[in-house]
Amino acid sequence: MPVRRLDRVSEHPDPFDESDVFDEIVDAETDRDPDLAVIEAGSRTLRTQAGTPQADHVPARPADPEVDKALREVEADLATRWGETKLEPSVARIEALMDVLGEPQRAYPSIHITGTNGKTSTARMIEALLAGFELRTGRYTSPHVQSVTERISLDGAPIEAERFIETYNDIKPYVEMVDASQDFRLSFFEVLTGMAYAAFADAPVDVAVVEVGMGGSWDATNVIDGSVAVVTPIDLDHTDRLGSTPAEIAVEKAGIIKQGATVVLAQQPVDAAQVMLKKAVEVDATVAREGMEFGVVSREVAVGGQLLTLRGLGGEYEQIFLPLYGAHQAHNAAVALAAVEAFFGVGAGDARTLDVDTIRTAFAAVSSPGRMEVVRRSPTVVLDAAHNPAGARATAAGVTESFGFSRLIGVVGASGDKDVRGFLEAFEPIFAEIVVTQNSSHRAMDADELAAVAVEVFGDERVVVEPRLDDALEAAITLAEEESEFAGAGVLVTGSVITVGEARLLLGRG
Repeated sequence: MPVRRLDRVSEHPDPFDESDVFDEIVDAETDRDPDLAVIEAGSRTLRTQAGTPQADHVPARPADPEVDKALREVEADLATRWGETKLEPSVARIEALMDVLGEPQRAYPSIHITGTNGKTSTARMIEALLAGFELRTGRYTSPHVQSVTERISLDGAPIEAERFIETYNDIKPYVEMVDASQDFRLSFFEVLTGMAYAAFADAPVDVAVVEVGMGGSWDATNVIDGSVAVVTPIDLDHTDRLGSTPAEIAVEKAGIIKQGATVVLAQQPVDAAQVMLKKAVEVDATVAREGMEFGVVSREVAVGGQLLTLRGLGGEYEQIFLPLYGAHQAHNAAVALAAVEAFFGVGAGDARTLDVDTIRTAFAAVSSPGRMEVVRRSPTVVLDAAHNPAGARATAAGVTESFGFSRLIGVVGASGDKDVRGFLEAFEPIFAEIVVTQNSSHRAMDADELAAVAVEVFGDERVVVEPRLDDALEAAITLAEEESEFAGAGVLVTGSVITVGEARLLLGRG
């Protein structure tokens, strides 16, 4: 296959360690080598590059060696548990765990979020808005970008490593009790879910913002009674487990809609929307639909993000600065605003609105690491965790609108269980060249296998193969810089949450 490998003498002869860890029930990619030592070693030259923006709220390893050791022991213990390759769709085990823990998930109201794309960004926006109204928040999202502690957040920040360890040790005896009583041990994701709910009750929080791992009906998070159920856009992903059409997938995701709840629906395919509306009628839930009861009135590109006018359930909110890129993030913002209004009891046709200054301040402080995140300048390097065709289309549109690159080089490392061809086809119009690589997950698609698909989409002259991610980043940056006429060239790293997280480390973030 006539694809290219850029000539270089590697300073790092050892390949990534493809350890079998953290393969769990989550929305995208989750398993990674917990050490990532080769990334740290391979990042020396990249860390010296100029123009890296200030790091976001993604924790590094603990500075205290004893705490770091204890966290690694917890990670190693969790890694012995079931991954999604041994999925047994049921909430029986998590219900048993909640029972012996004293039902911690009942100690606070919850906002529950499902959908295919946009869940984590929407959760972060909801969290920021609630915090703006002086509520103490707990947020549970997955997968993590760099550290497992990111999954459980208190007051907008990842739980401290010490508290993560304490929470695990506190519930471990109960986890083992449930393990002994069930046909199958609790999975990694189920244990983490139990930890999150226990940590939120212990804090205590005023409200929990919870993102499903996969689907909804049998997802481990679905032991809460969310007074507000949020459904971000549904598209095709995890089709082997959720269904092959938006309607089939919607049946699973509708499982989070509880009796008497308020359902906040992002714009959906017609068949998916019909499923959601039918479920809402069955459980006497109130429905707020984007484009009907709320939505984006206007948006314009601004320096560092976009300026929005949003129509909420109670009225319009003008001059909202959102420091995130892309039309999809504007729609996520509209959904988040409607969810918070619903939580506070503001309904369609209600004359009340939330305090606009508080809304503006909260949105202006939102961040979403790994979602069209600029991590370097000269050339500009953008990270985005898109991993399915729908996400890729949204990212491609957002990059085109917000950056205006004269030449864009893609760095893509994907998982083998994704629609890789559809993903690459979404980016083909905007990538001048593509550097295919692979991350440290054992689920990563082999770089040569990915290159074979890329050649069919891009042609062999536009494809470069660099199996090591550090080499791939250097190759892409070199390609972006190689000709003076491309002064406005950039690099987009995408394909997987793991690829983005490892690139973040290589580029000195976290």
